[in-house]
Amino acid sequence: MNDLSRRSFLQATGAALAAAPLSKTAAKTQTKRWRKAFMLGGLTSGRVLPTFELLKEAGFEGVELISPNKLDLEEVLKARDATGLLIHGVSGGVHWAKPLSDPSPEVVEEGLKAIRQEILDCKAYGGTTVLVVPAVVTPKVSHRQAYERSQAAIRTLLPMAEEHKITLAIEEVWNRFLLSAPEFARYVDEFQSPWVKAYFDVGNVVEYGYPQEWIRDLGKRIAKVHIKEYNKKERFSPKLGDGKEIDWPAIRQAFVDIGYEGWITAEVGMGDLGTMKDIVARMDQVLGPF
Repeated sequence: MNDLSRRSFLQATGAALAAAPLSKTAAKTQTKRWRKAFMLGGLTSGRVLPTFELLKEAGFEGVELISPNKLDLEEVLKARDATGLLIHGVSGGVHWAKPLSDPSPEVVEEGLKAIRQEILDCKAYGGTTVLVVPAVVTPKVSHRQAYERSQAAIRTLLPMAEEHKITLAIEEVWNRFLLSAPEFARYVDEFQSPWVKAYFDVGNVVEYGYPQEWIRDLGKRIAKVHIKEYNKKERFSPKLGDGKEIDWPAIRQAFVDIGYEGWITAEVGMGDLGTMKDIVARMDQVLGPF
């Protein structure tokens, strides 16, 4: 083969390789944006390993635990390491009963004490976020009071959050608080801290907004994501993909548009292996293969 023929051959081969489809492994590596996790809201005591093994076999990569809890730390860490299932964060377990917006300083201090323990637990587990419900508006606690009291309380936690490199991720829930994306964004921004971000729950805003709009408004403020289904008649009962009111393709595109990369955690009911495999499949169904 002369030099001209060799050059033509190499050019043709290179072009063919460039045009060839990626292998399944390469394609998966290239397109993977998010990691699947499961919210273990009911696991606050007892054995950990069997549950972790089940979730790992079902196809989950991580979990979120409730804190404070009565779990044995050594057992939790052994289960984590044995299965390779990551504990990406914790969710507060007392923020409804001991809200940071309460008029009683004693109640607020109890809420703060719980969050301090949550930070320590999250650090011990190797996680990165503590989910915080910041306030509860009631007939005796106005929206303005909830806003000011909760911000003041959270600011006292920032030195500890920074010390342990744990993000306080504020969630929007049915607490009559942070009822629009711009307000939610302003609430987070006013801390002027990289250790306060948003924990966005897709299902929680459907009653009074469109999740895809919230995602775009919150943008880079979103640290973590919860997903569950919702419709006005059955509330959170439908399985993922069966709710008929959530525009999942639009939500996926919104996450892509803001460049979200990280954990997406299913906050749904726990079941047997078949049930958990179905949840993993439905996560792929509504948001596309992770």
